[in-house]
Amino acid sequence: MSIRRIEVGPRMSQAVIHGNTVYLAGQVGGPGKSVTEQTKDVLAAVDRLLKEAGTDKSKLLQAIIWLDDMKDFGEMNAVWDSWVEPANTPARATGEAKLATPEYKVEIIITAAI
Repeated sequence: MSIRRIEVGPRMSQAVIHGNTVYLAGQVGGPGKSVTEQTKDVLAAVDRLLKEAGTDKSKLLQAIIWLDDMKDFGEMNAVWDSWVEPANTPARATGEAKLATPEYKVEIIITAAI
């Protein structure tokens, strides 16, 4: 099976396609923005990368969401719930973690079918 990489960098690719599956790197929003704004930024990046991979959010398989503080769970979910297709929700986990810098509040990792 072939492997195709999207937006390849020296440390990581933003997406990797293997077979009929696309794996996205953790996506973050604009540093210092609110949780709502960062979540919107992240989901816009997810949409863009999925499109480049030849798929879309109707084919989500899994989402792993990291918040820098679980107190922001409801705020992030408000954006997520307005974005995700109710009939095509992925398996999902959300946890709290220190992100790369304190300016990041949300990081989302997506796996989707093609």
